[in-house]
Amino acid sequence: MMEMAIPPALIPIAGTLLVPVFRGNVRKAYLLAVSVAALIATFMLVPGVEFNLPFLTGYTLALLHVDTLSLVVGYIFAFIGVVAMLYAFREERSGHQIAALVQIGSGLGIVFAGDFFSLFIFWELLAVSSVILIWYGSETGSRDAGMRYILMHIFGGGCLLGAITLNASATGSLIVGPVVPGLSFLLLIIAIGINAAFIPFHVWLPDSYPRSSVAGGVILCVFTTKAAIYLLARTASGIEAVAYMGGLMVIYGVVFALLQNDVRKLLSYHIVSQVGYMVAGIGIGTALAINGGIAHLFNHILYKALLFMCIGAVIAATGRHNLSDLGGLARKMPVTLITCVVAAAAISGVPGFNGFISKGMVIGAAAQEHMVFLEIALIVGSIGTLLSFIKLTYYVFFAKNDSIEAKEAPLPMLLAMGIAAFCCILYGLFPSLLYVLLPFPVDYHAFGIAHLIESGIVGTATAVILFLGWKLFIPKEKKIPEFMEIYRAAGNGFIWFCTSPLTLTAQALESVQNRVIGHLVWFSQNPVVALWISVISVFLPLICLILPGKNVSVLQENLARTKESYPGNITPIQGSGYGLFLVSLLLLVYFISVFLNQ
Repeated sequence: MMEMAIPPALIPIAGTLLVPVFRGNVRKAYLLAVSVAALIATFMLVPGVEFNLPFLTGYTLALLHVDTLSLVVGYIFAFIGVVAMLYAFREERSGHQIAALVQIGSGLGIVFAGDFFSLFIFWELLAVSSVILIWYGSETGSRDAGMRYILMHIFGGGCLLGAITLNASATGSLIVGPVVPGLSFLLLIIAIGINAAFIPFHVWLPDSYPRSSVAGGVILCVFTTKAAIYLLARTASGIEAVAYMGGLMVIYGVVFALLQNDVRKLLSYHIVSQVGYMVAGIGIGTALAINGGIAHLFNHILYKALLFMCIGAVIAATGRHNLSDLGGLARKMPVTLITCVVAAAAISGVPGFNGFISKGMVIGAAAQEHMVFLEIALIVGSIGTLLSFIKLTYYVFFAKNDSIEAKEAPLPMLLAMGIAAFCCILYGLFPSLLYVLLPFPVDYHAFGIAHLIESGIVGTATAVILFLGWKLFIPKEKKIPEFMEIYRAAGNGFIWFCTSPLTLTAQALESVQNRVIGHLVWFSQNPVVALWISVISVFLPLICLILPGKNVSVLQENLARTKESYPGNITPIQGSGYGLFLVSLLLLVYFISVFLNQ
């Protein structure tokens, strides 16, 4: 018999109801307590536990269905929720605080949902709360970025709903699991691809995350893309094309990250790149690959949240977000520097940090399956990542800048950053702590000679590139052409089409329609006379050739008088006999048309 438990997702979502009741530090303590309660509820879960809620007639929402895959993702979602709420302790806006709780609850809801309908509800709540966090950003264009986010995710939500509906029609089931091949599967991949930032659906991510609030960016970088990876692992693992999409994401994200001057935009493109490793692992589909993809999800949340926390602290302290405007912060913000170095080493896959473990698992899985091009792409991505974070760390903390004024981040921020940094080191040194959480038994030696040599090659290649081309990485204030420009051009083209050719076509059709209706109204006033006028007018040129000129003149005069006096006396045609005549005429036309089509 299945055990029952309270879904952790309901704790932060229900907790939003009391947020307006409290004020000041009491409210902040309450927010932290709610997130801790969700974490405790998650840690109390064991595989096989479920919670079902009757909904409408004959349907039950499976709000909690626990297995090893949902548990590992649930653990890190709930844990980072606590860290993020601690980091946001100085955030005073109640709307922002409510959106953050909904974000945490929605992520947990997606992970533990046992049916697609429940999952869809949390999927949409996640999108709504994300938009709110973007709109709370004080950056120029936050509102417009939020609107673009809405457009992309409405489309994605529609695709997901279509996939769910078609799959339920084909299988008769709404249980979350593999989707039948066909249109439903295609719609599912598109829906997942939008949230997971598949190329070219990724445009919303670097467009919106840099414009969110400082605390909001930490929360945003966690849930949307990772919830999509979880759903991909649950429904569509082992698709080779998906694996190669992951490789493309890795390279694309790294290239565009290296070109950025805005620090949060750089981090956003690295979300695309790092999620690519997860996509590659799930796409490969072997036990090692899926374990690697999920382990990288787990690790990425720790170091990416830490990076957003560190950079958020820098932005909050300096008011600057471009690499070219920063520098000289190493002595002014030493704790932030140390935690940022830890995060940079972790995301770059440096041995001793958690990214080294999971990234190696995915690359090793690609090598085992002899997917050479994918393996090369993942290794090249590692080189680009190390280059990016050497660049970021140097220009934020060590580049000379005597004019900048800053002081260390507040204590709650430092505590949150310290906890995340500690975990990056802990799971990097003791990977078995993570192995026991993964969905499949792990047979992988993280510190094997081959993996260490691979890391040495990455480090050496990075050093050579920096030595030969350091000037190429100097940050510059310039506009980088991005995929969003294609979307903007397409949108402008669509608007032009709607306001010019389409409008002209509609006006022409309306004119034709009005003329046809006008002729029909004219004809209906006295159909017999109208028919005589129409026939004589059509055949008049031929009649002129046949009849003598005198007769033609008489006929033309009669035609002119009839047109002028039309419709004339209509009293004789208002009886029932005239109606029978019209019906007979219509039947004759119908008979002729049917006969001609035989």
